[in-house]
Amino acid sequence: MKILIQLLFVIVFSIFYNFQNLISAEKPQEWIQLFNGKNLEGWEVKINGFASGENAFNTFKVKNNSLVVSYENYDHFKDYFGHIFYKNSYSNYRLRLDYRFVGDQCKGGEGWATKNSGVMIHSQSPESMEKDQEFPVSIEVQLLGGIQKPWKRPTANLCTPGTHVNINNKLVTTHCISSSSETYYGEEWVNLEIEVHNDSIIKHYINSKEVFSYTNPIIGGQYNTLKNKKGEKLKEGYISLQSESHPIEFRNIELLILQ
Repeated sequence: MKILIQLLFVIVFSIFYNFQNLISAEKPQEWIQLFNGKNLEGWEVKINGFASGENAFNTFKVKNNSLVVSYENYDHFKDYFGHIFYKNSYSNYRLRLDYRFVGDQCKGGEGWATKNSGVMIHSQSPESMEKDQEFPVSIEVQLLGGIQKPWKRPTANLCTPGTHVNINNKLVTTHCISSSSETYYGEEWVNLEIEVHNDSIIKHYINSKEVFSYTNPIIGGQYNTLKNKKGEKLKEGYISLQSESHPIEFRNIELLILQ
């Protein structure tokens, strides 16, 4: 009788355990909303020449449920490269958002910065940046808009401020490399997704199509202010959106944690 009870217990426990696993497996993945569409809660600004937390010229603001990079209060750009950071650091995730370039470039902006912005991942924190630091040590998913047809200008490219990566198992030290994406010339919304796996593989997608991938991000190279960490692997970091002198809008900023 005792053996029968023990056997029955094992069977019941096994059924319960498998049922719980089935429920967990069927539970839909949950995307985290990083931007609430109402204000900049959870985000911190760092603009070159200003202290962390100072949103100089009201560069970053919210309008029509979008996080807007605006230059309406600027007389001249003067290398005021800026970034707005989400409050948490992440390692394994998928990030997705919509973006679009609008209007005209701010007076004083560099020619290469026309319809140019970016999403920084595996970034140092805004507090760790120097006051006069243009770009955080990070991986930049560079966003470009087409200027004039038929000039091709792909988006979701790779730039490496203070970092290096491997492409096809070879160390690449070139600062910016183009993706295989199409060129988007107007003010249409474009969907960007970034898939990040720690310090292994990172992939860029535009409108659900993979356009770039690379591996093994490390600290080093141009714009590296973390000299004592040169050669270290980038396993995690902050996410930020960039201001480089051309107005741009972001919306539907979501993140999915990967196990």
